[in-house]
Amino acid sequence: MKAVFGLLLLPVRAPMLLVLLLVSGYMGLHWAEVAPLMLNRAETPLQLELAGPLFWPLQCLQALVVVLFCAMPDLLLRELSQLMAASKALTLVVTLLIVITGGLYLLHLAVLAEVLVLASSVLLARLDLSRLRVAPAPWMGAIGLSVWVLLGISLGALVHERLVPALV
Repeated sequence: MKAVFGLLLLPVRAPMLLVLLLVSGYMGLHWAEVAPLMLNRAETPLQLELAGPLFWPLQCLQALVVVLFCAMPDLLLRELSQLMAASKALTLVVTLLIVITGGLYLLHLAVLAEVLVLASSVLLARLDLSRLRVAPAPWMGAIGLSVWVLLGISLGALVHERLVPALV
């Protein structure tokens, strides 16, 4: 019982978790605002698919990848280093893949801003948790922060759903 109570008080003891919740809530609010606009501007079938039923899953997947990368950087980078140390050819392939993927991703600068804000918030939340000496296993921390971010995104979308029709 004490552990559950301590877990419920964690956002109060680590205020950066509340900042992370607010940032992800803002992202959900923003995505709920942008989704219909993108659907109206879509011209090709691929754009209709990406702006329609795939918009929310792709945005949430992007957020989860950012959280995963920021929640377990030591583990992921160690595995990537071991993979690249296997051979020079594999090093070139992995580097090329990272550069091409990163370059294509950076072409969408509006997305980059969201990613940077979310990544900064996740890293600040991890720093706050480490200050409290709360250090779960890497996978548990990543899952916990992912659930926290998805909760914030859902709350932002819910606020948009409830608030915007009332204001219009």
